[in-house]
Amino acid sequence: MEQLKKLTLKTHMNNLTILFLFALAAMLITEFWLGRRQIQNVQQHRDAVPDAFTDQIDLATHQKAADYSIARTRLGLISGFYAAFILLAFTLGGGLQLIDDLSRQFLENPLIIGVVFIIATIFIGALLDLPFTLYKTFGLEARFGFNKTTPALYIVDLIKQTILFLIIGVPLLFVALWLMQASGKFWWLYLWLVWMAFNLLAMVIYPVWIAPLFNKFEPLEDESVSKSVTELMQRTGFKVQGLFVVDGSRRSAHSNAYFTGLGKSKRVVFFDTLLDTLSANEIVAVLAHELGHFKRRHIIKRISIFFLISLLALALLGWLMQQGWFYQGLGMTTASNHAALMLFMMVGPVFMFFIHPISSWFSRKHEFEADDYAKENADAGDLVSALLKLYRDNANTLTPDPIHSAFYDSHPPASIRIKHLQSTG
Repeated sequence: MEQLKKLTLKTHMNNLTILFLFALAAMLITEFWLGRRQIQNVQQHRDAVPDAFTDQIDLATHQKAADYSIARTRLGLISGFYAAFILLAFTLGGGLQLIDDLSRQFLENPLIIGVVFIIATIFIGALLDLPFTLYKTFGLEARFGFNKTTPALYIVDLIKQTILFLIIGVPLLFVALWLMQASGKFWWLYLWLVWMAFNLLAMVIYPVWIAPLFNKFEPLEDESVSKSVTELMQRTGFKVQGLFVVDGSRRSAHSNAYFTGLGKSKRVVFFDTLLDTLSANEIVAVLAHELGHFKRRHIIKRISIFFLISLLALALLGWLMQQGWFYQGLGMTTASNHAALMLFMMVGPVFMFFIHPISSWFSRKHEFEADDYAKENADAGDLVSALLKLYRDNANTLTPDPIHSAFYDSHPPASIRIKHLQSTG
């Protein structure tokens, strides 16, 4: 009987290893195929502005967007293969087991071992990813005129992020591992409740306490914009704590506007670069679109889906962590709560990769619904002109590959979205 158990464990282990390698290979092949399609399609249309945009976008701007898109796609492909190599080194290569062994040599308390193991793994992963992060900021983004971050500001941001991660992440990890250890077979349900409460709390405190640590938020002083936005809020019955301008130009030339917060902490935030680009009416149209996400309950739907997926994922983890083949099939010989949690977080995205198109489809559907709301409460022409300026200033390609876009993009392609806005239906 014991021999049969060992044989069954080895079979499951080998099956999981094969399944993991197959899923990883399928993901990399798909990413490469989609990336090549994107590069070829953008390159093919680089030398001519699409007919629908010839009056608004000049050739030089179109070519810059094409070159930027190609460069980002190539970097994404390279970093994707590099990330896969690091993942294999951590799992089947024995990296996680080595970190676990070292943690156990110097520590005795299981909770402390678990926290140190996870923190060390995250920091090593971030360190290994640092060359790509630095190149993206100071290489690619700088080459196309978007980066405004100085090395000093980058270092300060990194220090702040690290301190915040330790202040928030360490206690959260202690709670998670303690629940996994002390609350019985339904630990995953209790942890899910804690995780959801934390996320809701984060939505409330982020705009008030966290974001100001990195950026300066000042009340909107442009009277014409403020008046127009206030009228939109009153007309739609939407209440926020205030209208703020963020110094986004300190780090990037990209522009944006967004709603943030939950409950009484909701606020409207404009990038200073956006105010320099759009007229008051165009800003109102953009905000009407963002309001549409709230009015059509997209935020609640997304939060609900996130809660459901988190519950199912933790329930699955609760079962997997009891299976010896789960650890051995992914390169770890020592079973533990912290090992199960880390393996699940690292390997999970590989198996979830092919669900991405479904998520993208729902997101694009929400964008169309938000655009419809904007058409009802602002001028559609103002939203079209605002979008064209944003496409121009952010160097978004007007000619993405349709399949690549369907797989990855959370927003509809420019031509389809603008055609939808200009329709009378």
